[in-house]
Amino acid sequence: MIERFLKQTTFTSVEDYNQHLEFIIPENFNFAYDVMDVWAEEKPDGLALLWTNDQGEEIRTTFAELKEQTDQAASYLMSLGIGKNDPVMLILKRRYEWWVVMLALCKIGAIVIPATHMLTKKDIIYRNTRASVKAIICVDDAYVTEQIQLAKEGSPTVKQYIAIGNHIPEGFHDYLKEIVDAPKFQRPAFVNENDDTMLMYFTSGTSGEPKMVAHDYLYAMGHLSTGVFWHNLHEGSLHLTVADTGWGKAVWGKFYGQWFAGATVFVFDHEKFNADTLLRQMEKYKVTSFCAPPTIYRFMIREDLSKYDLSSLEYCCTAGEALNPSVFDKLKELIGLNIMEGFGQTETTMSLGTFPWMTPKPGSMGIPNAQYDIQLVRADGTLCEDGEKGEIVIKVGDRKPIGLFKGYYRDEEKTREAWHDGFYHTGDMAWRDEDGYYWFEGRIDDVIKSSGYRIGPFEVESALMTHPAVVECAITGVPDDIRGMVVKATVVLGKEWKDKAGDDLVKELQQHVKKVTAPYKYPRIVEFVDELPKTISGKIRRVEIRQKDAGKE
Repeated sequence: MIERFLKQTTFTSVEDYNQHLEFIIPENFNFAYDVMDVWAEEKPDGLALLWTNDQGEEIRTTFAELKEQTDQAASYLMSLGIGKNDPVMLILKRRYEWWVVMLALCKIGAIVIPATHMLTKKDIIYRNTRASVKAIICVDDAYVTEQIQLAKEGSPTVKQYIAIGNHIPEGFHDYLKEIVDAPKFQRPAFVNENDDTMLMYFTSGTSGEPKMVAHDYLYAMGHLSTGVFWHNLHEGSLHLTVADTGWGKAVWGKFYGQWFAGATVFVFDHEKFNADTLLRQMEKYKVTSFCAPPTIYRFMIREDLSKYDLSSLEYCCTAGEALNPSVFDKLKELIGLNIMEGFGQTETTMSLGTFPWMTPKPGSMGIPNAQYDIQLVRADGTLCEDGEKGEIVIKVGDRKPIGLFKGYYRDEEKTREAWHDGFYHTGDMAWRDEDGYYWFEGRIDDVIKSSGYRIGPFEVESALMTHPAVVECAITGVPDDIRGMVVKATVVLGKEWKDKAGDDLVKELQQHVKKVTAPYKYPRIVEFVDELPKTISGKIRRVEIRQKDAGKE
């Protein structure tokens, strides 16, 4: 498959990859037709999707079966008046139909907008009006359908409401009942050009109102590197990425790149994360490749991993937050596998990564993906030296890199703020070592300025994470009359440490940080909590902690 889209398909070194990664770009590329339907012809009996849930249900779908189902779904949605360029919002959790509908909308040329099931009435109205959503396809979850119904009055552009499940509210089409009567699918005469908008995601909102990130049809091709090279997948792989379908990591790890590789996408549909349950699924189905945010790994390594047969597991990756080196080291000790870190945003595909031909450095995001010309710049726009902290930027020449977003939909001001002078500014801080590896520092807004020092939250969090009491932590700045700001640690303790929360443990943690990293970085304030505020994507919302502290002030 990938030989259709790459001039060279295997790489042996960083230099080889950087020099020879070159895409073959067809006209009017469409992932559903040019990848998935081709697999259906070439490998009809290949297992495309293995879906399970916490109720013990299981669905195994071949590439040929998936083609039939996506054709049928496309025909059904077209019969409801959904067509090219129509924005359609999906709120489907991890239901099996998400994968079918995603491909069906691609075949139609509609614009798909995946969204989280945690949205409120206000959130839904905001998204419907900002994107002129024409249709909503959702699960039959009582909370989800209630919020959608409450939002109807403020959503005049929405013409069709479609629910999937056994409890269909009044005013919603019954997807499962109606799709069986869909007419035979006829591919539209013209579906898309490469620069048409295929997909839009609302940013996870770590600060401010979510922005609409618009991606073209070549965004899917940009994830070829994500699945084939970063995840190191092949046709025999069974890959599990832990991600909700409402955020961008789902198409990073459960869709485009995995199917470019011809791998099987494994899905575990569950309501509440439990490390033991997840590990049992990995053991039962013999998952070979695994990707999850660091949060998941932090809870996994606190289980007794000797109880699970993970011998089928070949490869582990992580993204979403920077990986604490202590977590990398512990997993390596327990199961003998490295965690290969990657970095990217809703606006990009995987833009920095640790590839199979590299030796990972625990805590490093790796090197730039050859798709992107990545640099580090100072506040004045000049280039940083090795070892110097700066903002990660992507240079954009005459042609937009494959995988980079088109802009923030209907928001030229925000687009100009992030994309100017030939660079896309990520807003993320890092430094680069002498080997070209990048090390995450934090969001620009998260950097703490205390007594003249600039302190990145991640370096303090990593120091705290080496203490056995700490499961998770978030470092933020608190205003201080003398120092400008002081460092605060919000800490989640391991269950065996919770009854020790108090002044003595605070002092112990402070002394621990002083020993592990530069003493001036230690947290002068420590707060113990049961859980940290996070986005649906698993990113810690430090802004929420700061806002809460400001309210106390």
